[in-house]
Amino acid sequence: MRIIYLHQYFNTPESGGSTRSFEVGRRLAAAGHQVDIVTSWREPTVRTSWFTTEESGMRVHWLPVRYSNNMSYLARMGAFVKFAVRAAARARQIDGEIVFATSTPLTIAIPAVYAARRRGIPMVFEVRDLWPDLPIAIGALKNPLLRMAARALERFSYANSAAVIALSPGMAEGIVRSGYPRERVVIVPNAADLDLFRRDASSGLEFRRRMGIDEGKILVAYLGTLGRINGVCYLVRIAAALKGDARFVFLAMGDGQEREQIVALARAEEVLERNFLMHPTIAKARVPAVLAAVDVATSLFLPIPEMESNSANKFFDALAAGCCVAINYGGWHAQLLQSAGAGIRLNSDPRLAAAQLQALADEPGRIKSAGLNARVLAEENFSRDVLAAKIDAVLTGAAGPSR
Repeated sequence: MRIIYLHQYFNTPESGGSTRSFEVGRRLAAAGHQVDIVTSWREPTVRTSWFTTEESGMRVHWLPVRYSNNMSYLARMGAFVKFAVRAAARARQIDGEIVFATSTPLTIAIPAVYAARRRGIPMVFEVRDLWPDLPIAIGALKNPLLRMAARALERFSYANSAAVIALSPGMAEGIVRSGYPRERVVIVPNAADLDLFRRDASSGLEFRRRMGIDEGKILVAYLGTLGRINGVCYLVRIAAALKGDARFVFLAMGDGQEREQIVALARAEEVLERNFLMHPTIAKARVPAVLAAVDVATSLFLPIPEMESNSANKFFDALAAGCCVAINYGGWHAQLLQSAGAGIRLNSDPRLAAAQLQALADEPGRIKSAGLNARVLAEENFSRDVLAAKIDAVLTGAAGPSR
């Protein structure tokens, strides 16, 4: 099967960020499919037009479109539109039997639908976040006309899809509420890279030595985007509440719109470079060594009900790495942790969350036990190979017997 795979923010393991599309795409290629990825090159470059590379059996079409989480919302919208227009023409030129488009942004549906219609082939749409629910919830999309346009684009995306893949049960329910047939929605959550994140104690110790973190400390870490919606200042406030508890050290690794705000708060709370450390984003291939050093891995969001349906990559990476997982939101992630004994839900009040971490540390072996349970949860429910095969089946079924 010839697959035209559109994802504006495709990453390889040598870059930072989610590698879901890379991991799914390379498995589709290994299964015998021809995979063309249409994506953007977000880093500074002298290139101005499309260029192509081969990545693990996939042909990747890159268009230079500058983007970062530090950009204003308006600038990001400009990047979305620019890519959508140029990607439509590119995808139309690729010979394919099915179009597979993954959000965010929701504007990826524009080139996907265009290419599918012009080539007379079906489209499958993957929903990674419920847009425009989230931008509206955080106040980023305030203009009533833009909200109406976003809602219309959402309906347009689903109406033109032979099937829709949702990354969580909550997202699936949101899609169904929009009027899309339930029987054509398939849940394929983010996955755990079980081989990549197999815990290596020696790598973890080496990372601790480089960072100056004592082997006996309980390392609580956040690895991911330092964006507005993540609210990582919350972790700084927990560190401040635990300044007097020498057992703990905190690490925030990543970049984003709120990095400077986090640094400023950590400095004001007198925890920066004491019990709260900062580190820039690293390539995904280097993340396993960091998580091997981590005792408690966190996934954090502002207290927004719409975020409880998220399917954050960092959550599944932490499970695969055998870390005790701590989150500060409810929903299906919290239910998974509780049922598997793989971690805890932290109170939204940083002082109460600090007390929860102390209680965790007071029980010898509890953190290690939760980490072991996390790994089992990943192995039994979130294998990358199994979930990629499920996507393969959805695409094959949508393409139909005539392909």
